[in-house]
Amino acid sequence: MKFGAAEQLARIVVGSAQLEGNLSLPEDATGVVLFAHGSGSSRHSPRNRYVAQELREGGLGTLLIDLLTAAEEREDTRTARLRFDIGLLAGRVEGASDWLAGNPATAHLPIGYFGASTGAAAALAAAAERPDQVRAVVSRGGRPDLAIPVLNRVRAPTLLIVGGQDTPVIEMNREALKHLEALKHHNIENRLEIIPGATHLFEEPGALEEVARLAREWFQERLKPYTGR
Repeated sequence: MKFGAAEQLARIVVGSAQLEGNLSLPEDATGVVLFAHGSGSSRHSPRNRYVAQELREGGLGTLLIDLLTAAEEREDTRTARLRFDIGLLAGRVEGASDWLAGNPATAHLPIGYFGASTGAAAALAAAAERPDQVRAVVSRGGRPDLAIPVLNRVRAPTLLIVGGQDTPVIEMNREALKHLEALKHHNIENRLEIIPGATHLFEEPGALEEVARLAREWFQERLKPYTGR
């Protein structure tokens, strides 16, 4: 398998918004992971780009997308309002999922979500609305608690990754896991992984590498090509 994959600019229309993203597909990709960035971040985030590269080396395609338009980003910089509008952001994730499903290069690939910060809540809320489309979710330093009202409808196996020094966020993720675990009778695996010594941005030596390893294994196991109808 060849892992080199050129980035292609993707323009995705969701309602009245045109979003921009970067799609990269290694040869013989087994799935595609949509990245939902958190507040104050973008598809150019070096942390998420590093994780995306590791996923591609594992044979997975990636779509890194800005969930807000340039004008919305400017507004959010002033007001910090849109970054917490989980309904809006989840709708954008759903729209990007539809784009992947309609794109000939990715239509045959199962979809996973990788969410960071508030983007994790958006990813989980979108997964709740697309139980037959989304195969797996990974949250990095996320705020899944912001999606608690819909977590009991998430059917995708979900991995929550939190830094061991990120105490408030650990508790938020533990609470969210309880709501995800309401689906235990469906034999869905959900897990909380705490990386010792890591803070919220996983800037400590080896911390982001561990995030990438966990995410890669989670997606590789759960994103397999569709076979038949």
